Amino acid sequence: MPVRLTTLDDYPRLPAPREDATTFEGNAKLKALHYARFAGCWTLADDSGLEVDALDGNPGVHSARYDGNACDPAANNAKLIRELAGVPPRNRTARFRCAIALANPNEILATGLGVVEGVIIDDALGGNGFGYDPHFFVPEFGVT
Repeated sequence: MPVRLTTLDDYPRLPAPREDATTFEGNAKLKALHYARFAGCWTLADDSGLEVDALDGNPGVHSARYDGNACDPAANNAKLIRELAGVPPRNRTARFRCAIALANPNEILATGLGVVEGVIIDDALGGNGFGYDPHFFVPEFGVT
């Protein structure tokens, strides 16, 4: 059976879905169904973000717009570090959480979840990441 892979770039008129679920899995499901119905084919979608224990799980599902601006990583990181001022390193535990969902135009077929544990550091490190990556340190590997 032949498979044709497409991306959002192949659908320039695709309206953005509402991402108003309270979990990453919920938003991944919303996006997968939205795109599957629009494209008329199976669709894989994701939603991910950063959860910081000292901030009661924030930024969470609002990670991309944490500072209130439309996807401004520098502003999001600045707000994160501001809000953690005075919090000792041992209390800066955090995790990146990523949920994926596979859907056909009628239903969700499967979901998955991945989690990476780490801590938030004040000084940005590394140059290969994006978003919160420069401030998310993974002690197990010694890298951001």
